[in-house]
Amino acid sequence: MSEPNKYWAIVPAAGVGKRMQADRPKQYLALNNQTVLEQTLSRLLAVQKITAVVVAISKEDPFWPELEISKNPRILTAAGGKERADSVLSALNSIADKADDNDWVLVHDAARPCITKEDVETLISELRDHAVGGILALATHDTLKSVNEQLAITDTVDRSLIWRALTPQMFRYSALKHALQEAADKGWIMTDDASAMELQGQQPKIIAGRSDNLKITRPEDLALAQFFLEQQ
Repeated sequence: MSEPNKYWAIVPAAGVGKRMQADRPKQYLALNNQTVLEQTLSRLLAVQKITAVVVAISKEDPFWPELEISKNPRILTAAGGKERADSVLSALNSIADKADDNDWVLVHDAARPCITKEDVETLISELRDHAVGGILALATHDTLKSVNEQLAITDTVDRSLIWRALTPQMFRYSALKHALQEAADKGWIMTDDASAMELQGQQPKIIAGRSDNLKITRPEDLALAQFFLEQQ
């Protein structure tokens, strides 16, 4: 009888977060008596199915070694890259001797500390037998407009066909590595992992996620994340 597939989480955390206008990368800002990154990693570690969490860290990062969570036995580290996709690919390569081709990989943004254990477990249970994999996403309720370069409206988009991509995004180890490597070789900039899979002709599945799975990007997001964590 073959071994069941493992589940690996990857957290690219090599970004500098310039839009936060802070003295440190946004993943190290304080949030509910911890850093943003600690909150994020704690949520992923709470999912028992996840074998390990690979954190892609900049080589010049002085903050990571100071965090207690960096010593957790289920936390592995990899060298961060210039772009998000570079960090994910580096993390994938770092576990090449541990992961099987058909193992699942869940890539999650470091700056999404409000992810719930339940949403991650739903993603896993919904996709574990899926041919491709998929992503957590949020249906759009706003009216959406297409504009031209002068910001004049050219069209109203059918919002029933539009979803906001969230993370984690979950794909097979070998397939994701191949997709990201090919994108890198061709100089394509991938803003998420599903994009790389789509360029392979694959159709990842949407799994509805919670609206409080906020990505901290601007200073005002930090207070909102704190509110969401308190509500949860």
